[in-house]
Amino acid sequence: MDKAIKGIGAIRTTVLIPWAIPTAVSAMIWSYMYDGSYGVISKIFSSIGLISKQSAMLLTSSGAMTSIVISDVWKTTPYMALLLLAGLQVIDRGLYESSAIDGAGPFTTFFKITLPLMKPSLLVALLFRTLDAFRVYDLIAILTGGGPGNGTESLSVYAYKLMFGQSNYGYGSVVVMGMAVCVAIIAVLYVKVLGAEVISND
Repeated sequence: MDKAIKGIGAIRTTVLIPWAIPTAVSAMIWSYMYDGSYGVISKIFSSIGLISKQSAMLLTSSGAMTSIVISDVWKTTPYMALLLLAGLQVIDRGLYESSAIDGAGPFTTFFKITLPLMKPSLLVALLFRTLDAFRVYDLIAILTGGGPGNGTESLSVYAYKLMFGQSNYGYGSVVVMGMAVCVAIIAVLYVKVLGAEVISND
């Protein structure tokens, strides 16, 4: 996506399609592909021995969690790629030319030039991805129902059930506030690890 090649605009647009699809629609698509009777993914996984039977994708704890992870990664990776692409675009190309003249290989170039200069973009991407992971609800609710029995009850699903299913608004609010505190702590850790050089350079 970072290369200046013919048709790169179409490639970037195509890659962003999974992110542009509404999460509810995406979850319905994946639920059909995971279906134990006619789902293509469950059929493939069963054929190559990754699961014992087709129905294991959504009806077992490990299968349900794996299904959600695959679906969520497919949905959110394009957005992360877009953020990282923005970081790559601002790197001075002259640095790569200079490193090539000095005889630096691709690994040295990546770890000495690309990765350090992409720390601000990585910080933003990680923060956005963490916030998105904490708030995910619709994908889990549609695929598995978010039941504790299948091991896919996230904090968002749990808080929703407490507040709107059991009308326990007090405890539900505590859970939501706990999520906010967890996100804040993780954000501080990200800034400490990845953002120190960015802040000091500014």
